[in-house]
Amino acid sequence: MLAKGLTLSEWLAAAYLQLQKAGIDNARQEADYLLGHLLQKNSAYFYAYPEVELQAKQLEQLEVWLKERITGKPLAWILGEWEFWGLTLQVSPATLIPRADTERLVELALDLTLKPKARVLDLGTGTGAIALAIKSERPDWQVDAVDFKLDAVSLARKNARQLQLDIRVWQSDWWQQIPAQTYDLILSNPPYIHPKDPHLSQGDLRFEPKTALVGGEDGLQAYRELLTPIQNRLVTGGYLLVEHGYDQAAAVAALFSLANLRDIKTYTDYLEQPRVTLGCKT
Repeated sequence: MLAKGLTLSEWLAAAYLQLQKAGIDNARQEADYLLGHLLQKNSAYFYAYPEVELQAKQLEQLEVWLKERITGKPLAWILGEWEFWGLTLQVSPATLIPRADTERLVELALDLTLKPKARVLDLGTGTGAIALAIKSERPDWQVDAVDFKLDAVSLARKNARQLQLDIRVWQSDWWQQIPAQTYDLILSNPPYIHPKDPHLSQGDLRFEPKTALVGGEDGLQAYRELLTPIQNRLVTGGYLLVEHGYDQAAAVAALFSLANLRDIKTYTDYLEQPRVTLGCKT
């Protein structure tokens, strides 16, 4: 329990110690996030005005958030929002929390040479992060996004409205409800974790929806689903770009080859792990 009448610097110091004791990574940064979210200020303000005193109601709210975080609730859910590709996205327990690693997928997509008004599809969009990041950089591209969960579809649409980015979002279990049209680029960050992976019982993964994490019995089922009709869904010269586990590159590349995709390449993420694979319909 934190005492009443704390200044900004005193609260940050006390919160940091509590989070650190609870084993939270980046405890100092997370304390900054919580205080910044409450005050709608960035960390520069805290250090410029460390003597500002917090009010009783503010301390009560911060205490609630600290307790939630210490018990493991994801920071993004406490804040109700998270940043991806410089965009502030609303988040909820219905979807995965956008990861910085997935920005690598966006970066590689933007490096592709596509025609003006290219048609792009994001399969399993969740918050809409990938689709919205693409649209923010290529406003002339026609971007569609789908998710099988209605709550996720609603959230992605809400994020699109708030960011004023014109993408189409609808509900579909993979290809089932997607109109029969072809795309120049299809992207996906599908469920790919093995059901026995110990990471599922650690950190934020304990709370996030397993349907967005676990990729069937071997972690690869989602890739089979999205690759089955891929030849009928890509234009000639079109690309499929997917994220996968660091140890799945060879298996995913083999599935791409079985689906008759060519020019298959695997790219590393920001930690130099093989995490993104690209294939082309030739």
